[in-house]
Amino acid sequence: MKCLLQSVLLACVAMTGTSTFAAEPQPNDVQVLREELNELRNEYETRIADLERRLNVAEQSAREANNAAELAQNEAREAKEEAASSALSAPASRASGVSVAPDNSFNPAIGVIFQGQAWAYGEDPESYAVPGFPLGGEAGPVPEGFSLAETELNISANVDDKFTAWLTLPVVYEDGEAAVEIEEAWVETLALPAGLSLRLGRSYSNIGYLNNQHSHSWDFTDQPLPYQAFLGGQYLDDGLQLRWLAPTPVYLELSGELVRGDRYPAGGAVNSGVGAYTLSARSGGDVGISHSWLAGFSWLHAEAEGRESGDEDDPLGFDGETDLYIASFVWKWAPYGNWRERNFKLQAEYLWRDEDGDYALPDGFAAPWRVSQRGWYVQAVFQPFPQWRFGARIDQLETDLPSAHWVDTPLFPGSGDPKRYSMMVDWSNSEFSRLRFQYNRDESAAYDDDQFGLQYIHSIGAHGAHTF
Repeated sequence: MKCLLQSVLLACVAMTGTSTFAAEPQPNDVQVLREELNELRNEYETRIADLERRLNVAEQSAREANNAAELAQNEAREAKEEAASSALSAPASRASGVSVAPDNSFNPAIGVIFQGQAWAYGEDPESYAVPGFPLGGEAGPVPEGFSLAETELNISANVDDKFTAWLTLPVVYEDGEAAVEIEEAWVETLALPAGLSLRLGRSYSNIGYLNNQHSHSWDFTDQPLPYQAFLGGQYLDDGLQLRWLAPTPVYLELSGELVRGDRYPAGGAVNSGVGAYTLSARSGGDVGISHSWLAGFSWLHAEAEGRESGDEDDPLGFDGETDLYIASFVWKWAPYGNWRERNFKLQAEYLWRDEDGDYALPDGFAAPWRVSQRGWYVQAVFQPFPQWRFGARIDQLETDLPSAHWVDTPLFPGSGDPKRYSMMVDWSNSEFSRLRFQYNRDESAAYDDDQFGLQYIHSIGAHGAHTF
């Protein structure tokens, strides 16, 4: 090809030269033509060399692709032959009484979450109480001084092609002793038709936005006031959960739960151990390539018998029904969907609780209790550049006045609505480690308090993706 192009170029020049000579060319004209010829020759030689190089690269890539395809075919053939051999040997193993372990006899993903904190209070947190909202469950302030938060051991794996399983074992330190608890232990289907999935066992309820998130994924060290007052921090119970993912253009999930009802705000596992149920709906989607949103609505109905709240030594007792409604909304922004560089999250929830029953005081006094209470929080977290985040939160509680029976008791509210203002800044060296500083201006108790906290969160091993 190179020789052919050179011949064509020479012929063109010869023709040009003939006409030029006929016109009695000058020496300068000949020199110009010679330089143009050399320039054209160099340009075409460069192009030809580049085409030859690209052809060699393409041929090498094709050879590598063919080799990879042959290797994959050989591996698939060997795997098929091995599976057939195993199938043939299985009957003999059963006949001889020898147990053949399946491939997933020990295949879990194991991870550990380390958490610790140090908090300083202006007032004694041991005397903390919210007038009109006796706290139950795990609600309350973070311990004062240095303390080890939950150290979580997470184990998960696919059981087979139909089920997956999850286990969370927190190691806690209470009253001078270490204890291992079962926080979550559930199995879930993988292959139900029509977008359905069923979860069985102990798990966090699917209500609200924050409730089913583990503490290490929170944007603040503590839960908002409405979650503490109405859910005891988080609602966790034993039972079943059915979810349906709708085949719609936007994300739409409906879910329902039947649970034992043995934990706050339920209690006593009434109705033969089916004391609470929930219904939830979530929908969300993208707005362009930089924005996304999620909205939800949930309802929890719980029946309680002997539910305790307030002072641990002299608790209040409640028998009756609780209906809790939660509306949630989350908006996220990340330029072109790149969360690692910059992002912003706005999050808000509104909770409404109706209770109808009877409260009993430690001294034996009991009277009807029919009260509606409300609470909300709004928080925003901004990451202006990698590793650093800044957040602010405001949360508040509101209540109707109960009957005069409850004046001068923990059930009667104070003069103002309980509220709190929080600010935080955290630094993450990677997705596996985070250090956080948080400040609370707490105006929810009978006194106002300034609170300062430091927290660390580290994880090793397998770690599942966080929710939206």
